[in-house]
Amino acid sequence: MAWVVLIVASLLLLLWLASLTLCKFLHAPTSPLLTTAGGGLFSQFQERNILLVVAHPDDESMFFSPTISYLTSRGHNLHILCLSIGDADGKGNVRKEELYQACAILKVPLQQVKTLDHPDLQIITFDSYGVSGHCNHRDVHYGVRHYLYGNEVIFELNVIGMSKLLRDTSQGNIEAWELVSTNILRKYIGPVDIWLSILDAMRHSGEVMHCLLNEHPQKSFLAMAQHSSQWVC
Repeated sequence: MAWVVLIVASLLLLLWLASLTLCKFLHAPTSPLLTTAGGGLFSQFQERNILLVVAHPDDESMFFSPTISYLTSRGHNLHILCLSIGDADGKGNVRKEELYQACAILKVPLQQVKTLDHPDLQIITFDSYGVSGHCNHRDVHYGVRHYLYGNEVIFELNVIGMSKLLRDTSQGNIEAWELVSTNILRKYIGPVDIWLSILDAMRHSGEVMHCLLNEHPQKSFLAMAQHSSQWVC
């Protein structure tokens, strides 16, 4: 029985190392961005104005830091709109300051970070599941879709991150991308998920699909660490 456990452990270690090696290869400057079709923001080189819409302070770090790092490092002009200050526990002002601190680490100019605290927006882009199923995340998704409905281009974006064209209409001057939710297993298997992301991209061949790797994981950790009011002791 011991040798079976040893073999399984060895295979898992090999899979982990192979996944890290693949991630390192794909992270190389000469390696192309994982994609199954061209077009869209992530395959263009000119600078763009981008608005990231989130529900709470800490969403930008917990879910979008790889995307933020990718876009800002390539010269895009990123703005962040947070539709609440997360005041459910009376810590709204603290959480708003934590958002600014995290954005400073993520290299997003503070004058380009806006928060709202309007009762009618409590609660109004994630996808329709909102990564964790959080109702506020899902409402942001539906709010953005409602704003864009009928005259824009909608994409999906996975945090690691997959994207596909959902809807194309006559006007394409604005591209909207949303974070694709994955199951709990994929969220916690680390670099091994790269294989599943590639298979997912192959499965959706013919659609606009992208896969972003987290180029600065330490920056993501430091940004999330600024949200100390959300730590669980």
